Amino acid sequence: MQRAIGMIEFKTVSAGITAADQMVKTAEVEILEAQTVCPGKYIAIVAGDLSAVKAAVDRARATRPEELIDDFVLGNPDESIFPAIYGTSQIGEVAALGILETYDAASIIVAADIAAKTAIVKLIELRIAKGMCGKSYMLITGEVAACEAAIAKARDSVGEKGMFLDSSVIARPDAQICKAIL
Repeated sequence: MQRAIGMIEFKTVSAGITAADQMVKTAEVEILEAQTVCPGKYIAIVAGDLSAVKAAVDRARATRPEELIDDFVLGNPDESIFPAIYGTSQIGEVAALGILETYDAASIIVAADIAAKTAIVKLIELRIAKGMCGKSYMLITGEVAACEAAIAKARDSVGEKGMFLDSSVIARPDAQICKAIL
């Protein structure tokens, strides 16, 4: 059985809760997160077998398509995504800091998966629309060239959907910045 995650992001809370309910009624998936995020949007992240997650996300997409912002299905997601989402990543030295911002919540998780699989980087944090007026960001660390490659590849994937907002890579960030973000 292949482990997968999927996510839906809706403009309204009622559409999101309705879609999340349809997800768990459609296939055997586990809700990892289901909640309201800024500015009154609703997200749900589910996990399970790849075919079950795909069926659940497809059903959610069809539930209220006029309210859907974005969605994804990731088969075999990079394991570092989960600690980054929940703020439990263990990070030592920060040689370089990569930052990528998006206009939505779903695309940042896909971008993080792509970044983690592109180069030898560590995900520090994924901030998913909480307190961000619906925007999201990710922070990564690694060697400068690795961060640059990972951010560039992630930026390209986000840009395809028109959700790219901004990005940068900082070589040797100051200790005060590292203390503030870790």
